[in-house]
Amino acid sequence: MATLAERLRPNTLEEFVGQRHLFEEKGLINLLLRRGKPFSLILWGPPGTGKTSLAYLIAKKFVAHFQAISAVDSTLKDLKDLLFQAEKLKKLGQRTIIFVDEIHRFNKAQQSFLLPYVEREDILLFGATTENPSFEVIGPLLSRVKVIKLNPLSVEDILTLLKRALQDKERGYGEANLKVEEEVLRAIAIASSGDGRFALNTLEILVEGLVSSGLSEIRYLDITESLLSKPLLYDKSGEEHYNLLSAFHKSLRGSDPDGAIYWMVRMLKAGEDPLNVARRMLVCAAEDVGLADPIALLVALSAFEAYDILGSPEGEIALAMAALYIALAPKSNSAYLALKEAEAEIEKSGYQEVPLHLRNAVTLLTKKLGYGEGYLYPHDFRRAFVKQLYLPETLKEKRFYKPRAQGLEKKLKRRFMRMWSKFKNLG
Repeated sequence: MATLAERLRPNTLEEFVGQRHLFEEKGLINLLLRRGKPFSLILWGPPGTGKTSLAYLIAKKFVAHFQAISAVDSTLKDLKDLLFQAEKLKKLGQRTIIFVDEIHRFNKAQQSFLLPYVEREDILLFGATTENPSFEVIGPLLSRVKVIKLNPLSVEDILTLLKRALQDKERGYGEANLKVEEEVLRAIAIASSGDGRFALNTLEILVEGLVSSGLSEIRYLDITESLLSKPLLYDKSGEEHYNLLSAFHKSLRGSDPDGAIYWMVRMLKAGEDPLNVARRMLVCAAEDVGLADPIALLVALSAFEAYDILGSPEGEIALAMAALYIALAPKSNSAYLALKEAEAEIEKSGYQEVPLHLRNAVTLLTKKLGYGEGYLYPHDFRRAFVKQLYLPETLKEKRFYKPRAQGLEKKLKRRFMRMWSKFKNLG
């Protein structure tokens, strides 16, 4: 017998639950229906959001021959067989939609093979993927399809699915007259994290356990935490990896300790390498905290080393300390900007000669050529400082470092301005 999730797949677009943004006036599905002719598309979204159901319903709406395959176990020969059948049907005036589940699993050769058939519209290609197509689908194929983004289902959407399952007499449990507390349904909906399939599978397990025990009521007290436990969506080489790292870094940069600790724990719980988290903190400490609090870089480095020595779970305390310190530290990206400006200048003006007074006269010839002539040794002067040119002559007016009045850098800025103000035309 098919699973509850399979039995409850919608038969019409009107039965489809969720993704309201696609059916609004400017939504892609609404535009497709108004156009009156399907186009090749890739459905991109988390598991259990309706990608396969939506592909099937569009094919049904346009009375197209629908062939579904999985990229995991399909070969180039399988594709050739499907395309041969599609070409025969096209001569008879019948459209063919080839639905490729997990299309990101196709290698470049398989994706390239589909190109001419998609371009000539011998087939309409419908792909489904949980991964960002920009990373996983080759450019030429991506340019020939529309990407439709599906969002996680809302709690209310999932409650609609669960209640439909309990009420439907043909495909669900409507004939069983089960009594399920509202708290149970809401707990399942929340725990599902937007995954309708997970929600229906969880309800199915509960109902089967209930029926086998000869009971007719599911109470909130009877469900276990393990039943509602759902693995966090995470692919250490996919888009979610970069999304979470980005959220973590931006929380650190934005001085929000709560956001920083939340995203860090999300990554650790999902299986991210803790040393990757520590590396991100090293980047943030250098790029965003910078000279406003140079100690932040040492804190991040110490956390990296502490975790490397201690491992989990004790090492995670050091990571948490570092994340909170960096988030709370004053921020300055002056070092980062100085680096980028210097790189841009070198790219623009090339390699300028080192001024003679900054060169070392290591041989008699270089001394005769004037190497080192006119150099002022700072330690011979008060406070070990003397004003002289340290840039190539052609760049003497350039300013790469622009200090910020944040944290410790406020003191550094005052010193910099006091020492260099007139010589560097700083005001």
